[in-house]
Amino acid sequence: MKNFQLRLLLLLAALLANTANAQVKDPIDLPELGDASSALFSLEKEYQLGRAWLRAFRSRVDIVSDPLLQDYVEELTYRLATHSELKDRRLDIIIVNNRTINAFAVPGGVLGIHNGLLLQAETEAQFASVMSHELAHLSQRHFARNVEAQKRNAIPTMAGLLAGFILAATDGGSSGMAAIAATQAANLQSQLRYSRLHEQEADREGMQTMVRADMDPNAAVGMFEVMQQASRYDGNRPPEFLLTHPVTESRISDARNRSRQYPRKMYTDNPHFQLMRTKVALSFIENSKEAVKYFRAKQTSPGRYPDADQYGLVLALTANSEFNEAQQRLNQLITAAPNEISYLLAQAELDMASGKWLEAITRLENALALTPDSHPITMTLARSYLLANQPHKAEALLEHHTQVKPNEPSVWYLLAETHGLAGNIVGVHRARAEYFVLKGVLDKAAKQLNYALPLVKNDDLTTVKIEQRIMQIRRMKTQMKNL
Repeated sequence: MKNFQLRLLLLLAALLANTANAQVKDPIDLPELGDASSALFSLEKEYQLGRAWLRAFRSRVDIVSDPLLQDYVEELTYRLATHSELKDRRLDIIIVNNRTINAFAVPGGVLGIHNGLLLQAETEAQFASVMSHELAHLSQRHFARNVEAQKRNAIPTMAGLLAGFILAATDGGSSGMAAIAATQAANLQSQLRYSRLHEQEADREGMQTMVRADMDPNAAVGMFEVMQQASRYDGNRPPEFLLTHPVTESRISDARNRSRQYPRKMYTDNPHFQLMRTKVALSFIENSKEAVKYFRAKQTSPGRYPDADQYGLVLALTANSEFNEAQQRLNQLITAAPNEISYLLAQAELDMASGKWLEAITRLENALALTPDSHPITMTLARSYLLANQPHKAEALLEHHTQVKPNEPSVWYLLAETHGLAGNIVGVHRARAEYFVLKGVLDKAAKQLNYALPLVKNDDLTTVKIEQRIMQIRRMKTQMKNL
């Protein structure tokens, strides 16, 4: 019974701590380069735990569903994972819509970032250093090892820690931090020593991953300095001993000394990363007129990445219905980099916004033929089909894409809308059910399937499939209760 209680408290503490970090809008959170917690499980059990956590997490935070941004983060993370010591590479990567600097890893291969991390990292290598660090926490199974050490701690300590996280999320932090301090008094030093050992190990393993991936190991130093600088603007920064990932001068110095052990090389930044930073910056601007003003100002005093600034202006002009100027500026970018997918999609969005749906469709169909199953191209093409009143084409496209991206809620959401426009009511309910499953709303998922059952009473095969899925959802609910 005690082990069950401990596992439940650890799961809730991880969920609520990370949820709190995702929802607080004002303070700058340093990246949660430490762990969410897990009991000592097999890799498969960790995987199942991670998916249950992910469903619950999605239901509580604002997740970014931008296909291009998601595709970029996933591609980079998978590339880093192939150079890491991670054995189970079944990864799910989520982007939280929050301008604070934060990243986290959850047992079973769930990696999360705030899009604010993308905005604050100055180069792709800096961003990759954080992702490599998180992959190291997974590969070294710090979650299970930490819980093994925690077995010596009392249950009230974990309960107090959980209560502290709740308070920190709801009243600005002071009471929550006081609660944490009070409940950790007896075993603080041993916990911190263990945590810092994990951080040192993740720093070391993460840098090795960077080197094997042919990325600048010194970027970790730059990222730490960015974090440290950001923390100076936070007047409510808690004492260092309460941070699971302290960014200290000694940690920066250790990273710098470690990076010097590797041969010096010249590294170039990935220009695509700068375009993704621009997309994030644009997403934080409230309206299109302000966005145009912001990016137009950048044209008068060009920065280090003028093409990225021009790209932001193109997107802002398109959103503000200034199509002629947007096209002129986009033509310049395409001439310089004709194979950049960001510009292809910007052109398609410009075509759609100006009513040139067939031009967008032709452009995207040709692109998809060259890069089959591309997530951003597929999602944009599906929307262009809908705008052109071709829902059946969108339906077929998205039904195939659910096989490619079965764990992506935005695919199921758009498919449900598409089924509705195509008149496929059973499809609407089934797609909505899958969307609710991925969002952790299992009761609503079961209801959608129960709505579909009477509509397929003469179709034995479909009836059996729906009934089986309802049973699977029931097992998911039981699994979540038993974690």
